[in-house]
Amino acid sequence: MTGKSKATSTPRPLVAVLYTSAATVLDDIGQAMRLAEYAQALPADVETALKINISWQRYYPACSTSPWQLEGVIRTLQHDGYHKLLPVQNGTVVVDSHEGEVKNKHKAVLDNYGLQSLHLTDKDVPWVPYEPKGEMLVLHNVFPDGIKVPQALIGKNVIHLPTLKTHVFTTMTGAMKNAFGGLLSFRRHWTHSVIHETLVDLLTIQKEIHPGIFAVMDGTIAGDGPGPRSMRPHVKNLILASADQVAIDAVAAKLMGFDPLSLKFIRLAHERGLGCGDPDKIEVVGMDISGINFGFRSDEDTFASRGQKLIYWGPLKPFEKLLLRTPIVPWSFFASNVYYNYLWYPLVGRKRAKQALQTEWGRLFQSY
Repeated sequence: MTGKSKATSTPRPLVAVLYTSAATVLDDIGQAMRLAEYAQALPADVETALKINISWQRYYPACSTSPWQLEGVIRTLQHDGYHKLLPVQNGTVVVDSHEGEVKNKHKAVLDNYGLQSLHLTDKDVPWVPYEPKGEMLVLHNVFPDGIKVPQALIGKNVIHLPTLKTHVFTTMTGAMKNAFGGLLSFRRHWTHSVIHETLVDLLTIQKEIHPGIFAVMDGTIAGDGPGPRSMRPHVKNLILASADQVAIDAVAAKLMGFDPLSLKFIRLAHERGLGCGDPDKIEVVGMDISGINFGFRSDEDTFASRGQKLIYWGPLKPFEKLLLRTPIVPWSFFASNVYYNYLWYPLVGRKRAKQALQTEWGRLFQSY
């Protein structure tokens, strides 16, 4: 996984990885996208959705799509003739995407480029039944009344905008999980107990409904620990890009210090031919990453995630439907909101966020 290989009869999937800085990041994003041959993956005459990630409505480093990540992609696309762009936001039962796009500076970027977000959770956004052509591992069982997807995403290219970070349920979260919010409604928490299989099902659906798929991952500040919110931020100064959603996640996992094929969602997607999860079969261009290992951890939990795991995989499993699929479910949303916003952030997160704002990336964030 160390630079260009000789041409073979079967092209190896490309993942571009570049070092960057706050002064050059917009140009570097464009370079990474072109090194990963994004124009070959995305038909220019098709509208392109920009799937923004908001994991928290407040700013927390490495948690959500960064403003420079969003701007760099928009600027590159518009320069190269992609003028039909649709920024897409999704909220959750505990995250307001309208508030989040303001506090994470997405709206400032979009206003500057004359674009407006489509918020998939708005009441006037139609979700339509979709019957996948490919085999589903779990979604038909989780949603016996049928799978629904946002009508607005069908027939459009998509560019995913994840960050380089760990996750309490999937070890790491990247391009594949970025579709979790875009293609599943507020009931997506029903899938957490089968999250790995769900991500594979969603990639199968993506390949059916999108003419082109691409991802640009921000590793300028990366998150280690019990992600996607209560992480330790680390400045890493990296940008990743690829048309292969499995490969970019595999490379990101490798950078963080994990064996990609030991992660179930990567292994399943690789085995089903949805992309390449084997680092030895991926061509990394832009820089040599063979000696990089962040040593990130995947064995940590928060008070909230411990409780969730007891429900999804532990002794409370028999009560999962009662606790999470009945009218009493708001208890879990309330508990999560109280824990993260009124306990963890004031006691731990605020100090980390302030420290991150003293870095070059924090100063760049504040400039938007």
